[in-house]
Amino acid sequence: MRILAWTALALLVLAAAGAALFVVFYRQAKVSTVGDVEFVNELRIPAIDRGARGDDGVVRYDLEVQAGETQFLADGPATATWGVNGSFLGPTLRLRRGDTVEMNVANELPEATTLHWHGMHLPAAMDGGPHQMVEAGGSWRPTWIVDQPAATLWYHPHPHGETAEHVQRGVAGMIIVEDPEAEAELPAEYGVDDVPVIIQDRSFDGDNQFATDDKFLSNVGILGDEVLVNGTHSPYFEATTERVRLRLLNGSNARFYDLGFDDGRTFALIGTDGGLLAEPVELDRIPLSPGERAEIVVDVAPGDRAVLRSFGGLGGGSFFNDRFNGHDDRFDVLELRAAGELEPSPELPDTLAEIERLDPRSAATVREFRLSGTNINGRDMDMRRIDEVVTVDTTEIWEVRNADGQAHNFHVHDVQFQIIDVAGDAPPPEAAGWKDTVAIRAGDTVRLIMRFADYSDPDVPYMFHCHILRHEDRGMMGQFVVVEPGDVAGSPPDDHDN
Repeated sequence: MRILAWTALALLVLAAAGAALFVVFYRQAKVSTVGDVEFVNELRIPAIDRGARGDDGVVRYDLEVQAGETQFLADGPATATWGVNGSFLGPTLRLRRGDTVEMNVANELPEATTLHWHGMHLPAAMDGGPHQMVEAGGSWRPTWIVDQPAATLWYHPHPHGETAEHVQRGVAGMIIVEDPEAEAELPAEYGVDDVPVIIQDRSFDGDNQFATDDKFLSNVGILGDEVLVNGTHSPYFEATTERVRLRLLNGSNARFYDLGFDDGRTFALIGTDGGLLAEPVELDRIPLSPGERAEIVVDVAPGDRAVLRSFGGLGGGSFFNDRFNGHDDRFDVLELRAAGELEPSPELPDTLAEIERLDPRSAATVREFRLSGTNINGRDMDMRRIDEVVTVDTTEIWEVRNADGQAHNFHVHDVQFQIIDVAGDAPPPEAAGWKDTVAIRAGDTVRLIMRFADYSDPDVPYMFHCHILRHEDRGMMGQFVVVEPGDVAGSPPDDHDN
């Protein structure tokens, strides 16, 4: 009996010590930079690249993916980074609807990579997914006709199993699609009242290099403890107009943001992933999961200072996952500083764009996708397997269920979709436009409707996947081909080692 009593006491002591240690880790897991960012660096505005139009009418862009060093912090050595046409990130590509474009991609990295045109409607062979690898020292020249509404898109690497690492090193950039036939009266002077805001979290080690270790007890991959905007540490933007359009891009590997201003001011949401909304929506918060974009217009008064802040993540999972996967974290992102005198800005129009609503009754097929762990429908990604076969020029409904106790999101290549409902409820007004990426809370199901137009190829697939890049790399991705009526899937290219 005495031995049993001592054993029970020892177990109680160990349990108490374990609980105390867990409490310590739980408290330390929460990150906040609120009130601590000094905003001492003027926001870097990426160069704008409109391409060069040749005699044949094709607009060509020269993009060199390269390694370099970037000085993010005031003190200490520079950070080893990758970028496009520079050491970190890349130029903002400006494309016009109706143009034929060609991307001349040269890979000067020491290893193979890709460039994926996230949100772009284009042939599968031009998509830049894991089947379009560009070897070290090699080149790739995809070409397509730009045929989609004005929107904020982006580009980033997509090598299977290595996307998180390549994006973390710095290869990414914004794409702005212009539609000259349907331009609303909106702030449009790039870098002045139309500002790219690429938000990425990073941590630095003692040598000012990017820390790449996963956070303790986190299962989403790399989470940083501070934020860069357009590669600028501690950034501010000097506003010189009464209204400023911010093109927000969550370019982080895994972090979800809930963005608003520190003083609670409202702003007008005018666009999401796939383009402008039908009309402006007044908000004081806009959530963004990895890969999502939002265009907002904020009013400022002379002498104003307002801080763009992330008030947390998506949440809705277990208290454990919310804390250790970063959803409780808060960040000061960017300070807006209004000049003493401001140029006048036009009022926002009441109507922004016409959005054709897709009719669920027209759907030819309903597909179901179950997200769990790091797989979809119980299967890990296989580069040699076609998971879904879609017929060109048909409309489908995809029902995507998050069967996990943590947040996921879901991105579909080539198409823009509309959200029918979220957990049975109609989407809020800010989610009523065209989307290519959607956040999904633990346990929720979202129903998406999309049309697969124009392009078919039985052999070269598009991807669908969680855009938490560690999840994608570990297998939470699948492949679909679009075929002509009556055709069947072929064989994917055997051109990737993973």
